[in-house]
Amino acid sequence: MSSENDRIIVVGAGPVGLTTALALARRGIPSVLLAAEPELVMELRGSTFHPPTLDLLDEFDMVPRMIEVGLKAPTWQFRDRETGPVATFDLGLLAGDTNHPYRVQCEQWKLMRFVEAELNKIGTDIRFGHEVTGVTQDGDGVTVTASTANGPVAVSGRYVIAADGARSAVRRSLGVEFEGFTYAELFWIASTDFPFEKTLTDIAYVNYIADPNEWLVLLRVPGLWRVLVPAPENSDKDQLLSDEHMQSMLQRVVPRPEPYNIAHRSIYPVHQRVAKSFRHGRVLLAGDAAHVNNPLGGMGMNGGIQDAFNLADKLKAIYAGADDRLLDRYDRQRRIVAVEAVQAQTHRNQQMISERNPDVRKKSLDAMRRTAADKTSAREYMLRSSMIASMRRAAEIE
Repeated sequence: MSSENDRIIVVGAGPVGLTTALALARRGIPSVLLAAEPELVMELRGSTFHPPTLDLLDEFDMVPRMIEVGLKAPTWQFRDRETGPVATFDLGLLAGDTNHPYRVQCEQWKLMRFVEAELNKIGTDIRFGHEVTGVTQDGDGVTVTASTANGPVAVSGRYVIAADGARSAVRRSLGVEFEGFTYAELFWIASTDFPFEKTLTDIAYVNYIADPNEWLVLLRVPGLWRVLVPAPENSDKDQLLSDEHMQSMLQRVVPRPEPYNIAHRSIYPVHQRVAKSFRHGRVLLAGDAAHVNNPLGGMGMNGGIQDAFNLADKLKAIYAGADDRLLDRYDRQRRIVAVEAVQAQTHRNQQMISERNPDVRKKSLDAMRRTAADKTSAREYMLRSSMIASMRRAAEIE
């Protein structure tokens, strides 16, 4: 392989792809980053950063900047829509387990901008407008083909890291099975500048609210509250996104005589899926290209960033002479965590807040109250829900 091509090809310029490229650069490994879009996508999407993810991002010296443009969330809640708080979890109990015993509420695009700026400073090759169409590989390297405004191009390297999202072109080009299921409901989101905290005076910045008819999630980001509720899977999406239906949904959260100002609106299907394998020769899957889950717990983006650092460390060892079978360990570590920890936790969250059987619902909420009330139980629960336990579990897998 020529020295020019002795690099990692990173596909996707979301938070996972960008983080991967910067982590590689910090380890002295060259990369080229390909993105289908013409520029960074400034969508709201992920907005919660968990403690172990913040610990990893300390390497980039970005956490203080994220807090400046975000919100520090020391607590989060489970609530009942009718009766109010069920359990408040204080992340301060994790002070001995993390350098960041809190969540940071910061839209993912803000981190993306910070990382892109660092990549530009060090001269990483970022190529927007490169839509991947195929991947080929042999014993010496891998080549990615992409369509561009100037025609097709081929980019060669030593390995490919596919961080190109749930509809990953790389994963599909390899024919990798994406195992799992799609929920029988849509997730319907509105963002508004209405100060819910002035009416629901005891809410946290992150709230999972149980209700047998219409559960919801209330998430705070700077200047906005994001409201997420379910909708039937056969709903007319255009109708749901209309002003009339968006206002109706928000009025059910807090009735008010004036209409809500709606800054953003969206609706999307939700999946729980994991790729059959995260390694395919010289191609590695990371982030949503490897695993997707429902957002109740804020684990998707966090898991992807954790993939990025795991891979970067292993590639550093390989570039220093280690056997590349080390990448099989990446597959074992991150796939097991995706299935056993992330998928299981997010699905439990969804089941609990949407439970319709009154006896089962009461039992679950009472159990959550008891957990939050006992410091030992609360800490053990938060180790799992904050993803510290899954990080530790991954490190134990050989």
